[in-house]
Amino acid sequence: MIRRPAVAGTFYLGKENSLKKQIEDCFLHSIGPGEIPTPAKESEGKIIGLVSPHAGYIYSGPVAAWGFREVIKRERPKTVVILGPNHRGFGAPVAIMTQGKWETPLGKVEIDSEFAKKLLEISSLLEDDPLAHEREHSLEVQVPFLQYAYNEDFKIVPICLSDQTTETCISLGKDIFKVMERKKDILLIASTDFTHYQPQQIAEKEDKKLIQAITSGDAQKLGKLVSSYRFSMCGPGPVMTVIEVASSLGGAKIELLKYATSGDITGDYSAVVGYASLCLSRV
Repeated sequence: MIRRPAVAGTFYLGKENSLKKQIEDCFLHSIGPGEIPTPAKESEGKIIGLVSPHAGYIYSGPVAAWGFREVIKRERPKTVVILGPNHRGFGAPVAIMTQGKWETPLGKVEIDSEFAKKLLEISSLLEDDPLAHEREHSLEVQVPFLQYAYNEDFKIVPICLSDQTTETCISLGKDIFKVMERKKDILLIASTDFTHYQPQQIAEKEDKKLIQAITSGDAQKLGKLVSSYRFSMCGPGPVMTVIEVASSLGGAKIELLKYATSGDITGDYSAVVGYASLCLSRV
């Protein structure tokens, strides 16, 4: 089956050439890293994963570009496991797709069926449910950045979470680790935005606490923080899952690459959304 793009033409431009130009503009934006990365010829094998935002490219694309620059310059992943929150509530609580291709204006990317089916086999949490992915944007917006660099020379494993409890996410992280042990050249992406629709000063204060919890490398710590206060971060679950995988791999250096808000783009700081790009590297 082909999973058609749900947000092409809205979250990002809908034509191939204009989308490539938009991605380049994200890299070169004043909030972006300031360079278009040259893809690595071979993997260093150092980067475990990214925390990456998922708003429209005009808002969060320059922040997302920081993480993708690191990966593109240093790694050539064969499989990218993309985890995102389920904003629309359709489908299974923890939903994977195990076969088919995802389409964007830059082409089609194949699902790594071997990885996905093995993960589905060992995890009691996952259900194979394309419905959960049909209209969800949080995973989709990560794909064109990867296609820009690697064309069709990679596969994806999409996982969509409406159940973002700490227990579920830590268990899922352990299951992903079990499959990763047998494979190389795997990249994880946790898709999330941070504080939603708060004044800039409040958003920055809240997001600082969240980022400190993430960089501690302790999934439980992030879970406790999110459950103890009504943070509006939409994807703590994907982040906890990726942190748990990194912990199982022996720990990670988790570095904040860039933080900004929608207000830094629009100039309206009265009700902003926070975006952060973080990189998890092997220690």
